[in-house]
Amino acid sequence: MRAAVALATLVEGRELWQTVLASLVSGVGVTVFYSLALYGVTRFADLSRGDRTLAAAAAATLAALAAAACLASVAFGIVVLTRK
Repeated sequence: MRAAVALATLVEGRELWQTVLASLVSGVGVTVFYSLALYGVTRFADLSRGDRTLAAAAAATLAALAAAACLASVAFGIVVLTRK
């Protein structure tokens, strides 16, 4: 009975839940940003071969923004990790 009480004080449920939620959000977020960057690059390549310059420019913009968001997410994670 005492071991259960000691374990309950060692593990903070709220902080553990926040950690799990943050890791899920960041894992899914970085994956979505990276996949959008890949999608934008492939669409840019396809559309530029087909002489659709406006659509190719939009795809390139999507790729650049998604790649920037992916890199910013990774940089933010590193900053948070080094501050704790």
